[in-house]
Amino acid sequence: MAQSAAFALAENLAAAGLAVDGCYQCRKCSNGCPLVFAMDLPPDRVIRLALLGREDELLACRTIWVCSSCETCTTRCPNGIDIAGVMDWLKEQAVARGAAVPEPEVRDFHCAFLGAVKLMGGRLSEPLVLALYALKGGRWLAKLRRSAAAGELATALELLKRRRLPLSPPRRLAGAGEVAGILRRW
Repeated sequence: MAQSAAFALAENLAAAGLAVDGCYQCRKCSNGCPLVFAMDLPPDRVIRLALLGREDELLACRTIWVCSSCETCTTRCPNGIDIAGVMDWLKEQAVARGAAVPEPEVRDFHCAFLGAVKLMGGRLSEPLVLALYALKGGRWLAKLRRSAAAGELATALELLKRRRLPLSPPRRLAGAGEVAGILRRW
């Protein structure tokens, strides 16, 4: 049973272009990770659990949400394993399956970021990300109740004044159709 689960997870990762079977646990990924101090599982352990087929454990771990996708782990891997890609794939699986997430604010920001890119045809609109994130989980209403929104509005006005927060939407990409295809499954 465990062997078939391991095979199924490895096969799903390989289908996504993320082969992990070349890992020999050298730990170069974990030793170079700038965020390993905040993770419950170091990156090499995530790959090991993926090899063992322990998908439920991986989808529930903090590590995939703490990972900033800086790709230091991927760059350091002597076998060319896309560890950051595996982390992203696991995030997407957790979102798609509605898995309980130990870092719900990070998940909400992840969803707001991808949602904004999807809505803007492949470009990023910071105000849209902020709006989608604020609306997610009732954060905006909670801040209004605590009177914390006034400080954020003052910051936004200062950013607007300094031209650091663009209000005009970005131009659509020439390859917006390709981006839509990539994000369609999301």
